Amino acid sequence: MMWALILALVLATGAEAAVPRTTPAPAVASQPVALRGRLEGPFELHSKIYPGTVRRYWVYVPANYDPSRPPNLLLFQDGQRATNPGGSLGIPALLDKLIEQRAIPTTLGVFVTPGNLSARYPDNLGMQNPDHRAEEYDALSPDYSRMTLEELLPAVAQKWRFAAEPRRRAIGGTSSGAIASWTVAWRHPEAFGNVISFIGSYTSIGLKLAPDGTPLTYGGDTYPGLIRKSPIRPLRVFLQDGRSDLDNEHGNWFLANQQMLKALEWANAHADAEKRDGPRYDIDHVWTEGAHSDADGGAVLPDVLKWIWRDQPAK
Repeated sequence: MMWALILALVLATGAEAAVPRTTPAPAVASQPVALRGRLEGPFELHSKIYPGTVRRYWVYVPANYDPSRPPNLLLFQDGQRATNPGGSLGIPALLDKLIEQRAIPTTLGVFVTPGNLSARYPDNLGMQNPDHRAEEYDALSPDYSRMTLEELLPAVAQKWRFAAEPRRRAIGGTSSGAIASWTVAWRHPEAFGNVISFIGSYTSIGLKLAPDGTPLTYGGDTYPGLIRKSPIRPLRVFLQDGRSDLDNEHGNWFLANQQMLKALEWANAHADAEKRDGPRYDIDHVWTEGAHSDADGGAVLPDVLKWIWRDQPAK
């Protein structure tokens, strides 16, 4: 495994290996390129689960898409940034390149924005966050999972087929998009078996207090405890965060991501010690030097996608 090699280098040098802060994003994301596949959209989705909101989504259809052989699925949050050809992620072009190289299986990409409280999605938002993002992404309620599984994916499935098996589906995002992705897979491992989490906001953004200080809703900082005290889900999880990530009233992002990793590792070790049958978390991670930015995640994303589907040879 690539990350095992990184660890070996760490042990050999006595210093932790990391993607440097200045590591560039993949070349495919740095400038617009012609796709062999096609990016369709944006489409608008009006949610009944979040009344009064509208969101956009795009669908990357690979050049070798064959509805008789449904492809893998990658669902990525903050779709306006994930599809930006000049951004740090540039995922449609990256999928194009990796599929053409036969480095990953044929994959349908779905990229969705958070909701906005308006009748139409504002054309002038650009890369900015819609105004209902925190209420959707940072909440631990089942609502975002329901919107994803009951509204978004059925809308996509009206036109394109994709794999049903959770091991062939990945969900991912950056920052609050990462915790939203984790929440969907945590609640529904029968729908998504793989999670890509970059600079994840496993912090108290979603915490709301009553006047007497009693928690009304909880935030993502409760996930490490939930992981330790809940049955193991059959999930493959990749975590990335940087040492210069945020430290504010919601929490310390780098420490929060380390807590997530430790909780997942402890859950596996505890199950092994008790000789329990059942699944184990398949975990890997990389800690970088970066700040709260998509850049380091974009730099490692090609290898993360290969790692996620390493046991599914391209056909």
